[in-house]
Amino acid sequence: MANYKPDLSCQSKFIPIDFSAQIIPGTFEYALAHIIDNHLDLSGFDHWFDNDKGGAAAYSPSVMLKIILFGYSRGYITSRRIANACATNITFMSLSGDVHPHYTSIASFVARMKDQIEPLFTQVLMICDKEGLIGRNMFAIDGCKMKSNASKEWSGTIAELTRKEATLRRASQRILARHQAQDGLDENEINHDLKQKDKLDKCAKKIKHFLANNKDKIGSRGKPVKSNITDPDSAKMTTSKGTIQGYNGIAINDDKHQIILQAQTWGSVGEQQTLKPAIEQLKKQFEKLGTPDSLHKAKFTADSGFHSEVNLEYMATTGLDTYIADTQFRSRNPLFKASETYHTEQEKRRLKRSKGRPRLFSCEDFHFDSINNTCICPAGKSLWQQSKAIDVGGKKYSRFTGYLKDCRVCPLQKQCMRKTPQSTGRQVQFLQQYQQNISYSDKMKVKIDSPMGRRQYSKRLGAIEPVFGNITVNKGMNKFTLRGQEKVNTQWQMYCLVHNIEKLRNSLH
Repeated sequence: MANYKPDLSCQSKFIPIDFSAQIIPGTFEYALAHIIDNHLDLSGFDHWFDNDKGGAAAYSPSVMLKIILFGYSRGYITSRRIANACATNITFMSLSGDVHPHYTSIASFVARMKDQIEPLFTQVLMICDKEGLIGRNMFAIDGCKMKSNASKEWSGTIAELTRKEATLRRASQRILARHQAQDGLDENEINHDLKQKDKLDKCAKKIKHFLANNKDKIGSRGKPVKSNITDPDSAKMTTSKGTIQGYNGIAINDDKHQIILQAQTWGSVGEQQTLKPAIEQLKKQFEKLGTPDSLHKAKFTADSGFHSEVNLEYMATTGLDTYIADTQFRSRNPLFKASETYHTEQEKRRLKRSKGRPRLFSCEDFHFDSINNTCICPAGKSLWQQSKAIDVGGKKYSRFTGYLKDCRVCPLQKQCMRKTPQSTGRQVQFLQQYQQNISYSDKMKVKIDSPMGRRQYSKRLGAIEPVFGNITVNKGMNKFTLRGQEKVNTQWQMYCLVHNIEKLRNSLH
């Protein structure tokens, strides 16, 4: 019969600890401590403190950076978990020199770093550049949507929040009316109802205070967008896992070693609107690195979320060899057409909606005479033309409309219109090709559909997507714990800083 030594892993043991021996060369914590102690200029933190003649000694910025960035690298993104680890985990103790900062001190340090994170980020990039980790051949941009420290239940336009406040007030009044009508309620039930009423009143008061001090935020289309009471800078966002209340972390990285060159978060701003600010920040970053002409020699890739005529026009002025896909890019790829296994999200929705219905006539089914500006419908009836051309996205279209008397009795009506015509007949429009200059979108379609364009764009996926996978999955930095654009932006850049330091450590290991 086998005889094994007892397992004492659950027992405590008092032993002398040499903290310096716990940080093993080749590990992330060793690289982190070495970079912070020997390569970063932390003098920018000195103006935070004026306690040399009185008051308690402050925690060293180097110590705070070590424990926070190491905590982030292990998925400890809350200040409470980091503070607890400093008292219980030997690696945290070694990095901190066995000091135990309170969680409020850790949270306050991160919240105040908005003016210090940019210089630190740039200094780490300089080290990466010195080690040859930045190739400057291709840059990729993308966004990573992450939850904020706010509930989506507290989101809405001013009108929606006003209705929600009224609903909460009515619910509170119903509880009060119920007590007045039933005097014989049990004490436990009374206490439960009073707690519920107090909760409803607090929620209604919170909404009322927000409504008194805020107005509707107007979106890019000129319409009101939802605001969040807890974190007004955050926004509701649709992701592959559902709708979240959060921020979109935008990052631009270099394809050689996936070093993040620029990082910034956005709340209620659409992804298209983040491209120009990101490129401008990238230019400034290369000026700090001493290579301001890098953009003129590099390629730049982005997915369809960044595609717009305005963005493409701007990118044409940057000197970057740009490849930005449009929403129909994959559907034009003959490889996908041949396999018949790919459909865009728009196509999937269209197929689902049209299931069991006849195919509606498209503009290709109408006979358009561009010389005489006439149009004949599939039923053989003439359509009348609007006097002015329709301008859509910088392109001019000729629009034709069927006569109501013809469309109402047309035998092909179900194939032509989804609903029975009431005030107007079928409308159809055709691009006035001969009057148009080629748009930037058309130029990009030709460029990205070429064999060279598809080959260059195919590199985007391997350049940027693994970065977000490393940050959110491998490192567990998958949500923001602070509130407000500036604080969240600081935390996102610290997440990206952890990624860059790990890449630096891997290159030197």
